[in-house]
Amino acid sequence: MADTAFVLIVEDERAHGEAIAEALSRSKYACNVVENGQQAIESVRHRPPDVVITDYKLGGSVNGMDVLREAKTKNPDSEVILITAYGSEELAREALSRDNQHRAYDYLIKPIDIDVLRDKVGRAAKQALAARDARLLREQADKAFEFSGIIGTSDAIHREIKRIKKIARSKSTVLIVGETGTGKELFAQAIHQNSPRAGKPFKLLNCAAVSETLLESELFGHVKGAFTGAIADRKGLVAAADRGTLFLDEIGDMPLPMQAKLLRTLETGEVMRVGTNDTEYFDVRFVAATNHDLGELVRQGLFREDLFYRLHAHAAIRLPPLRQRREDIPVLTHRFIAQANAEHGSEFTGVSSEVMRKLMNYNWPGNVRELRNVIMRMCLEAEGPILEVDDLPEHLRASTDIVRMGPPNLAGMTMADVERLHIMNTLRMFGGNREKTAKALGIGARTLYRKLREYGIP
Repeated sequence: MADTAFVLIVEDERAHGEAIAEALSRSKYACNVVENGQQAIESVRHRPPDVVITDYKLGGSVNGMDVLREAKTKNPDSEVILITAYGSEELAREALSRDNQHRAYDYLIKPIDIDVLRDKVGRAAKQALAARDARLLREQADKAFEFSGIIGTSDAIHREIKRIKKIARSKSTVLIVGETGTGKELFAQAIHQNSPRAGKPFKLLNCAAVSETLLESELFGHVKGAFTGAIADRKGLVAAADRGTLFLDEIGDMPLPMQAKLLRTLETGEVMRVGTNDTEYFDVRFVAATNHDLGELVRQGLFREDLFYRLHAHAAIRLPPLRQRREDIPVLTHRFIAQANAEHGSEFTGVSSEVMRKLMNYNWPGNVRELRNVIMRMCLEAEGPILEVDDLPEHLRASTDIVRMGPPNLAGMTMADVERLHIMNTLRMFGGNREKTAKALGIGARTLYRKLREYGIP
């Protein structure tokens, strides 16, 4: 999302308009100067501006209010600053009324103080860009594919969602592979909720969080006196999940002796509580997950080959890390902001363009879980309604790297956003060399320099 505001200046005295444009261009705004209302209308229709600066009274049949109405109709996110002569302030104040369908942002009285104008344009541009980015996020969220709490626009997520829809209806064991924080538990719950077992128990055991001595008891249960501290009979998670689903997270960390016992249960449904030889049978669907390469663990002798193939009865579901599906970051951000608002009663509407750029460029070693934690923390500490760079955690705030990524999903992005992204990626590819970048883009060096200024690319 671009953060360079496009400002339309409507001034019947060309020299005054150019002077305003020159003053604003130093603040990295892209400006267009027109001399009458009709030209302003044509400019608005050709490229909707983020901010309009216009005289209330213009020569000809089109006045400043007409420009205001056209700008707000064409782009509701645009903000309009009216310039009026001394004694006509009441007319301008009426345009600022909340009852006005096409409401102006602010007004100035001639003669114009350029510093005051620059300040008002800065605030208006910030509001317009934030509103536009929030709208684009909402539109992307509306277009996103959602299934049982899983949301995304990327082909990778769509592919795995289609697979779990099919797998969920079967009785087979499922293996989910993915880095920490990619949403393995969410996918396991989706499989359960869309299976014939929906409404029955869904139980979870993190194999890495339980000591080897207690793992068997957690899974299969124990009888009174089976070991020190076993003061009563206790059923295990397999029994608790009867007719439902048991999710074994981080199964790659399960000790080898337990793997053999688990394999027997997977094949027969047979369970023996610790401390007894009595056999019980349960109808449980197992979903396992790991962040390890189980094939490599088999080669190292750390994971049973027969259990590995039992888990691979159907092809594993593979969840890509967030850095490989960056096009999902905007819709995930929108989702997490909505969750934070619901949990804390806040009213955040989105993030600034600079924040989104940093979120898109960050490598996300903790994947979706890390993104959620970052957004939740920002919503707890920020003042809002827009999350700004200063609200980011320090390690993200200081990040300036542009991370190489695969072809993005450009749906919902403006042509200006697409051009800016393409220029940034090409510039990075040539290590910041602008001459090589211009040549690769097929444009002249002067054109590239102009676009870099227009888009605020350093």
